[in-house]
Amino acid sequence: MLQVRAQNAGFRPRRAGGRLAGGRLDENVREAHPRILIVEDDPISRSFLKDNLLADGYDVIQASNVAAARRILTGSFIDVTVLDLGLPGEDGLGLLTGVRRGEKIAARIDPEVPVIVLTGRSGEADRLRGFRLGADDYLCKPFSYAELHARVAAVLRRTARRAAGSRIRIGPLEIDTLAHQVWLDGEPVRLSGKEFSLLVALASDPLHVHTREELLRDVWGFPELCRTRTLDTHACRLRQKLSRAGGGFVVNVWGVGYRLIDGRAS
Repeated sequence: MLQVRAQNAGFRPRRAGGRLAGGRLDENVREAHPRILIVEDDPISRSFLKDNLLADGYDVIQASNVAAARRILTGSFIDVTVLDLGLPGEDGLGLLTGVRRGEKIAARIDPEVPVIVLTGRSGEADRLRGFRLGADDYLCKPFSYAELHARVAAVLRRTARRAAGSRIRIGPLEIDTLAHQVWLDGEPVRLSGKEFSLLVALASDPLHVHTREELLRDVWGFPELCRTRTLDTHACRLRQKLSRAGGGFVVNVWGVGYRLIDGRAS
């Protein structure tokens, strides 16, 4: 149920920008407005938060359970997540724990996505547990929207470098590590999850020859070198997808591993 202090009534929602004709989101360009994910099962509370945040110029995405929130976090760049804990099925703390345990390269969800817990669990033990599991802030219901807005703004200020540091550019190739998007000469390139993870690993140091052991460990989680063609298969597919503009990306260094270079410079 909605628990909010009465002085916050009377807002007038306005439409957030960054959309195409018909209200569709442009999936190839990250929007100028910060994107907030609301994870709340109560429809009245969810609608109240959505309308207020839209009125304050944020882009808003909604989820009513942990499974839906995971799908959104996997496929979208989220600036801040506002997370209820008492959700149907899996508890909100399960989502928080899973996000924070993600591996930086191989995970499909950014483990550093800011999370503000908004919940009726107001006990000291609950608050301490939330912070211990990785919450950036913790606000108890009933709450003031003005205070929530101030906390969202504060978290965005603290994490401003997160989005700016997510882009890697190598010649005509551009990678957004948080949004899981790739462009070649300004055109989007569709990659599978492992192809993207392999590309990010190579792009982290494009002139360095990454050994097979390093890549199998960092991208696939193999504890030691083993006999498998998985790496070669994915590297071949990645090379084919990046070769449409004539570049020589993804170079096989025979007997050692792979490196990523700007093909236009070779």
